[in-house]
Amino acid sequence: MSAADALKAASYRSLDLVKIAPQAVPPVCKIMDYGKYKFDQQKREKEAKKNQKVIEIKEIQLTLNIDTHDIETKVNHAIRFLKAGNKVKVSIRFRGREMVHPERGLEIMQSFADACSEYGNVEKPAKLENRTMLMFLAAKSAK
Repeated sequence: MSAADALKAASYRSLDLVKIAPQAVPPVCKIMDYGKYKFDQQKREKEAKKNQKVIEIKEIQLTLNIDTHDIETKVNHAIRFLKAGNKVKVSIRFRGREMVHPERGLEIMQSFADACSEYGNVEKPAKLENRTMLMFLAAKSAK
């Protein structure tokens, strides 16, 4: 059908002529209500966005000279975050002469990971970057 005939048929039905495949020879067109099509498309995108689960990264900061009760409190916070399905970033900031003892930081990180092992897995193991040691925990998937 020629473009003029297609436009005439679309206007007769009070609809729009929309190019589906403009690169094809001859171009492929469709007679439709374009406003309704765009509205339905936006509605589908909004529904898909609503059904997505956004995973946040929560950060817990530890120190090298942390006491046992303080670690227990931080572990409880991390467990709460992991139960909610978030990822947890655990960091230890080395200040001053603490840089001489990175092995103490690894021990603290390992004990923290062991305490949270029931609810989360170590996504990225503890790694020293400049003066900060970082470790990432991810929630265990519910099966």
